[in-house]
Amino acid sequence: MERLLVALGLALVIGSIALFIGRRRRIDAPTGGQGVVPAQLDRGDFARPEAPWLVALFTSATCEACADVRAKAEVLASDDVVVDAIEYPSRRDLHQRYGIEAVPLVVIVGADGAVLTYFLGPVTATDLWNAMSAARGGSAA
Repeated sequence: MERLLVALGLALVIGSIALFIGRRRRIDAPTGGQGVVPAQLDRGDFARPEAPWLVALFTSATCEACADVRAKAEVLASDDVVVDAIEYPSRRDLHQRYGIEAVPLVVIVGADGAVLTYFLGPVTATDLWNAMSAARGGSAA
């Protein structure tokens, strides 16, 4: 009986040490590409090129986060702001033209086609609203 208790105690100590060492060894998350974000867009490729502001949303039909980001971005639409969702694969040509490999990607673009700011991945409605306001010089969207 004494040997059994010693063996159980030893197993407990060894298990605790293994657990401690396992938790200390941190494995870094894989580093994938950052994704390509274009610096300039041809406004003629998107809806209402005459609008002063474009919110281009690159999405995918199979992306769950994209639907949430799209709903948040569409709130920004107004007479001056066009929100255009470029879904892969139906608009694959624009994804390829601009080198988009990661979605969701939201880019805020001025009248000249210059990308002023972007969000790659999920984003809050507040961050989108603030970025649009800042791009417009603090005026309300």
